[in-house]
Amino acid sequence: MSIKLAVRTLLLSALIGPAAAAEQALPEAIAASGETVVLNVHAEGAQVYECKAGADGKLAWAFREPIATLLVDGKTIGRHYAGPNWEHVDGSAVVGKAIGNAPGASAGDIPWLKLEVASRRGSGVLTPVTTVQRINTHGGKLEGACEKAGEFKSAPYSADYIFLRKG
Repeated sequence: MSIKLAVRTLLLSALIGPAAAAEQALPEAIAASGETVVLNVHAEGAQVYECKAGADGKLAWAFREPIATLLVDGKTIGRHYAGPNWEHVDGSAVVGKAIGNAPGASAGDIPWLKLEVASRRGSGVLTPVTTVQRINTHGGKLEGACEKAGEFKSAPYSADYIFLRKG
């Protein structure tokens, strides 16, 4: 790639913004065409699993809940927890319901998701949000056998969450 082309590509990326660039690269199953970005955050936390007996009676790790801090420019602006819930420091919050998924980049990464907002509370930045995307996942899958029903274990993960609104 020539230097001129590299500079043009960099300038174009800055002009169209990360949301447009991210939307183009997203798998169809989680794309949100025509929606506008309200907030883009990074999450650091853990996916929590519980040892449970399956239908076959064998013990296996079952996903229980996420526990994560939501960050913008390295500053905490909210939290993510069971529901799944996303809560902003301004008191606004949304609960999502998964409607699409795509594999993570590696076998140890939890899937990318598209979630529809099922309910909301409070008033603030998350109030107009209708869709949440989880992308750029790293980690979060738990491997190995579990020995005792009721035991909990967590797997560290990080992801980016994009909060969007229709229209």
